[in-house]
Amino acid sequence: MAISIRDAVPGDAATILRFITELATYEKAPHEVEATVERVHESLFGADAVARAVICEADGKPAGFAIWFYSYSTWQARKGLYLEDLYVSPEFRGSGAGKALLKHLARTAVAEGCGRFEWSVLDWNEPAIRVYEAVGAEPMSEWTRYRLAGKGLEAFAAD
Repeated sequence: MAISIRDAVPGDAATILRFITELATYEKAPHEVEATVERVHESLFGADAVARAVICEADGKPAGFAIWFYSYSTWQARKGLYLEDLYVSPEFRGSGAGKALLKHLARTAVAEGCGRFEWSVLDWNEPAIRVYEAVGAEPMSEWTRYRLAGKGLEAFAAD
């Protein structure tokens, strides 16, 4: 199976939404997907887009995707690459597609002068954790991630 990675283009918005929905289903949260093809298109390819996407193809068929953006490290005074989501459809798992996506983003981070390449993973996602540890990534157990979203974010902002 020939694996290739390419930058996503506006015509990929529906495929990206399909992957987002598959990922949400895998993570037991399909009801949380608010994305639409139009919102994916605007957020990744519109004038104010701050995130980027790549598509992984296996023998020319969309097999997975990754969405990422630049972060910033004050301690390094350098940008970093933050992987928001990486997903490979079940029929392509074990083909090397996930590792190819990670390697592509690692190369992007190095080429762009990033000091870090970071992401989060659900603590129960053992298959992903095994892949991440196999490529040399290390968990950052001393950090706890916090989030304000939806009504909680709106309520706090309004106070």
